[in-house]
Amino acid sequence: MRIGMPKEIKDHEYRVGLVPSSVRELVANGHEVLVETNAGIGIDINDEVYRRAGAIIVDTAAEIYESTDLIIKVKEPQPKECLMMREEQVIFAYLHLAPDPSQAKLLLDSGCVAIAFETVTDEQGRLPLLAPMSEVAGRMSIQAGAHALEKAQGGRGILLGGVTGVAPGHVVVLGGGVVGTNAIRMAVGMEAEVTVLDKSLNRLRELDNQFGSSLHTIYATQDALERYMPKADLVIGAVLVPGGFAPKLVSRSMLLTMKPGTVLVDVAIDQGGCFETSMPTTHTEPTYIIDGIIHYCVTNMPGGVPRTSSFALNNATLPYVIDLANKGYKRALLENTHLRNGLNIHMGKVTHNEVARALGLKHYSPLEVLNV
Repeated sequence: MRIGMPKEIKDHEYRVGLVPSSVRELVANGHEVLVETNAGIGIDINDEVYRRAGAIIVDTAAEIYESTDLIIKVKEPQPKECLMMREEQVIFAYLHLAPDPSQAKLLLDSGCVAIAFETVTDEQGRLPLLAPMSEVAGRMSIQAGAHALEKAQGGRGILLGGVTGVAPGHVVVLGGGVVGTNAIRMAVGMEAEVTVLDKSLNRLRELDNQFGSSLHTIYATQDALERYMPKADLVIGAVLVPGGFAPKLVSRSMLLTMKPGTVLVDVAIDQGGCFETSMPTTHTEPTYIIDGIIHYCVTNMPGGVPRTSSFALNNATLPYVIDLANKGYKRALLENTHLRNGLNIHMGKVTHNEVARALGLKHYSPLEVLNV
C-alpha cells in the first residue's frame, strides 16, 4: 500500500503522524511511504533521517493526496487539505467532527473514509489513541494555567505552590479521567491545593487512594460547582463524551462569582469545550478574557511539545496503521471492532452515532456500509 504523511499546517502544529521508526516498520511490511519535505523539521527530524528509514520525500502535500491510499496525520485536515481528498482514500487522524460541521461536510463530499484516533476503543472501553495526548494535555494544562496566572498575562499574580508563610493557589479539576489525573499529578507536585470533581464514586475512590490527603475528592453536582468555582485560582476542564459534544458545565453567570484573574483551561475544547464561554484559540493567541476571567482554549495543546507528543502518539497508533496497511481498511475494520469504532465517515455517510447526533445527520452502521 502507498501511505502518505503530509506536513501539518494547523497553527503552530509541529507533530508528525509518522516518526522515522514507524516509517521503517511500514517499509519492512512491504509498504511505500511518502513524506512531505520538512514535515519533521519542527521536532528536529530532517528529510535525510526519513530517507534512511525508507521514506520517499516529496515536495508538496498535493503529491501525497494524489497518489496514496492511506493518509496518516495528527490534526484534522484543514479545508484546503479536505478538498484534495479522493473517494475511498483513507485518512487516519484526530478529527473531532462533532463541533466542526464544515470539516465534516468537506469530508463527506470528498467520498473519503475517515477514521478518527479519538473514537478508537480497546477491550476496557477506553480510548487508547486519545490517552497519550490526554496525558500530555493534562500535564500541560497546569503549566499553561500557571503561566496565565502571572500578572503580566492578566492573571491574579499567584504562584500555585505558594511559598513559606503564604498559602498556595487552589486548582479545581473538572473530571477525573486521563486528562484530569495528569493535571492533578502536576498540580499536586507543585504543592497547590487541589480539588477534583467527578460523577463516578469509583473514580473518586481510586484518585483518593492514589493521591491521599494531597487531593480533595468531591462528587460533581451543580451545588458543588457553585461552591468550588469561586474558590478556584485555576480551573481545568477535563470532561469528555467520546465522539460527541463536551457538556457545558460552567455557565457565563458562574464567571461572575469567581475572582478576577482566575484562569480557565479548557482541555475539552476539541469537542466544543465544557465552559459556556469557551471559544477555540491557538498557540499564537492562546488566551482571551471574559468578565475578568482568563480563558485558555488552545485546540491542539500537545502541539506545544511536539517531539514528546509525536513519539507518544506513534507508540499508540502504529499497530493500527500497520493493520490498516497490511489488510486494507475494509478487512482491518471488519476484523477489529475497536478499530471499527474509529470509523466516523465512510464515502458520504456518517458512521459514528455521537458524531451523527451532534451534526444532526443520519447515522449509518459501520457494518452496514462496510459489507456493501
